[in-house]
Amino acid sequence: MRRNPRLGMIGFGAMGREVLTGLDKLGETETLRAVLVRPGREAPQAVHDVDALIAARPQVVMECAGHSAVKEFVAPLLRAGIDVIISSVGALADDQVRSELLTAEQGGGRALLPAGAIAGLDGLLAARLAGLDEVTYTSFKPPHAWRGTAAEQVLDLNHSDAEREFFAGSAREAALAYPKNVNVGVAIALVGLGMDATRVRLVSSRNVTDPLGRIEARGAFGHFRFDIFARAAADNPKTSALTAYSIVQCARLGGALPIAGLCAPLTPAIL
Repeated sequence: MRRNPRLGMIGFGAMGREVLTGLDKLGETETLRAVLVRPGREAPQAVHDVDALIAARPQVVMECAGHSAVKEFVAPLLRAGIDVIISSVGALADDQVRSELLTAEQGGGRALLPAGAIAGLDGLLAARLAGLDEVTYTSFKPPHAWRGTAAEQVLDLNHSDAEREFFAGSAREAALAYPKNVNVGVAIALVGLGMDATRVRLVSSRNVTDPLGRIEARGAFGHFRFDIFARAAADNPKTSALTAYSIVQCARLGGALPIAGLCAPLTPAIL
C-alpha cells in the first residue's frame, strides 16, 4: 500500500467523524477526496453513489458505514482496483459476503482489516501457526452501551449486578445476534480458529465506563491474555475510538491485514 495515498470514505456517522478528526490531527484532511453518503446526508466532499466515489480516484477507501455498506459497496471498489479498509468486520461473518469480496479482488483491489484497532492480532496469527486450541473473546461494556441492541430483549439494563453475562456462543452466532457489537470478535475469529470454533462472551458491566475487550488464547505455543481498554467514540458508546485512528494510520502507512488467506486451512508445506 502506498504511503499517504488519496483517500475515500464510506459513511459519515460517528466512526466517519472520528476518522476525519484523526486526519485533521495529522493535517491531512486534503487527502480525503470523496465521502459516500446517502442522498440527503451531509459530509465533506460528499458523493451519493459508488460510481462517483470511484470517479474521485481514491487509492484507499475507508468503510465506516456498517454491514449493509460492506455488502453493497466494497465489491465494486475492489473490482475497480481500489483497496478498502473494512471497519464493519462483522459483515465478514457471512461466508457468502467474504467469498464475493475475495472474487472481486481479482480486479486489483484488496479487502483489508485495520489490525491496529485490536492489540494481539499479530500474536494470534503466530499462535495459529504454532498450534492454537482455544480462543475466547469477551466484551465488557457498561449497561448503557448495550441499549438499542438485542441485549435489551434478554437483559434488564437497569440491573444492579456488578456484571451480568447475557451471551455466550460462537463468533458466528454473536455476529448474527449483535452485528454492531462484535466486530472485534469476528476479526479475532478470522485470524484464529474461525467463526464456529472461536468463543464470544458479552457482558454488561458496571465495573467499566468504556469498552473492555479481553482476548484469551491457549495452545501448543502456551497461552496469553490481552485486555484492551479503549475510549468509546464521542458519538457512539458501542464503538472504540481507537478503531477510527487505526483505520487512518493503516490507510496512510499500511499495515492492514488482507482478508485473503485469513482463516484458510493450514496445509503442510510441500517439501
